[in-house]
Amino acid sequence: MKAIIIEDEKPAARRLGRLLDELEVDVSTILYSVEESIAWFQDNEHPDLIFLDIQLSDGLSFEIFDIIEVKSAIIFTTAYDEYALQAFKLNSIDYLLKPIDDEELEKAVKKYKELKPETESISMDFEDIKKLLVNPVEREYKKRFTAKVGQHLKIINADEVECFYSENKGTYAATTDGRNYLLDTTLEHLEGELAPKTFFRVSRKFYVNINHINDIVAYTNSRLQIKMNHFRDQSIIVSRERVKDFKLWLE
Repeated sequence: MKAIIIEDEKPAARRLGRLLDELEVDVSTILYSVEESIAWFQDNEHPDLIFLDIQLSDGLSFEIFDIIEVKSAIIFTTAYDEYALQAFKLNSIDYLLKPIDDEELEKAVKKYKELKPETESISMDFEDIKKLLVNPVEREYKKRFTAKVGQHLKIINADEVECFYSENKGTYAATTDGRNYLLDTTLEHLEGELAPKTFFRVSRKFYVNINHINDIVAYTNSRLQIKMNHFRDQSIIVSRERVKDFKLWLE
């Protein structure tokens, strides 16, 4: 299986390449921009599979397909968990939310192998997806959660949650009253339930609420540390792969 990676964050691209090598996927090329990708596709045989980031340094990766007719199957590697996920599911092999989880990557590759005879008929409707990126469909997001406290159920309003985090296979909501409540859910399940303008997944372990961020400071290895108004139990670090998208989200 021949594959290429289109990703402008070099550390993220190298890490993805290493993970794919472990899965015996032959990554022949890593491309870092729209312009570079267009030139490459014009001069090279197209691969079986493309691992595609959406936001590149010189524009949206969809611009590649305005010029090049690509018949390769696509797995999105994206930080845009709030955008067009239904379109991704319908029109691509899979999408992976950054930072990429090795188990999810393995499942996506397996899914491609199972669907391989059908992939030539996949038609990517990039125009529709681009429209959704610019004007995402308004939808209702979860406003309340419940947590069991002894024999009682505690109602937690989403706007009272400073952050959601995982620990010891449990998922917790840290609230403005300084308490942490165990929820019957996972961070992955929360992806489609949290309002993307309010909550952002800064790492595998944390979702943060923009309305409760007290400070953001530089951290080692080009990362950022977030300080919330009340949550002090653990350090919240924005993973290096998500720093750029986190900054875009803040704006």
